[in-house]
Amino acid sequence: MADAAVSGAAAAAGGYHSQMPLRRSAVVRSARQALNSPVPLGARDSLLVILALVAISGCDQAPRHGIVLDPASVAPPLVLARANGAPFELAAQRGRAVLIYFGYTHCPDVCPTVMADWARARRALGADTARVTFAFVSVDPGRDTPMSTQAYARQFDSAFVGLAMTDADFARITRDWGISAYPEADPRTKEYSVAHPAHTFAVDAKGRLRLMVPPGVSANDLADDLRRLR
Repeated sequence: MADAAVSGAAAAAGGYHSQMPLRRSAVVRSARQALNSPVPLGARDSLLVILALVAISGCDQAPRHGIVLDPASVAPPLVLARANGAPFELAAQRGRAVLIYFGYTHCPDVCPTVMADWARARRALGADTARVTFAFVSVDPGRDTPMSTQAYARQFDSAFVGLAMTDADFARITRDWGISAYPEADPRTKEYSVAHPAHTFAVDAKGRLRLMVPPGVSANDLADDLRRLR
């Protein structure tokens, strides 16, 4: 599977692996520089306390796994028809964290693994699951329909949302999200794989794209980060 080329804020922030917001990093840098300079013992102890408090604050406020996008930006629009014909609108999910994965129902490896991890993470969330939406979005308009994609997603958890694109949706959404997805063989054969992003996109309760989660992050770690997406 090919990793997505992420546009906009995600592209600009894709290299931010630090979980510490920028406004705290200046404090940490200044304290560490002071620690490397001759200072009285009492002052040195105070600086160590500052570093410890900032680190604790960072753990309380920011996700700790995957690629943290800092500064965060408003997530691109995502509007697709559900299996019952009603629209799914990402903007209408404000107040809830949203996980979005772009895959396809015939995927033999990464997609089912990610979905199984989602199911375990949802169980690990307990009561906190009420404020999280899990959305699997197919990038295979040639084979996947809203009904088949919803059925696929619900094999893993009955609360999961499965969404499929038309060709017009595909052009718009891949452009807006800056992702790449394409058949790796002649799609007329109906027996082809699809290259698609490997990361899960995490949107916080304010509608901001905050985190890109690679495959392999444990269910408990994912649940921990979802609780932090306020």
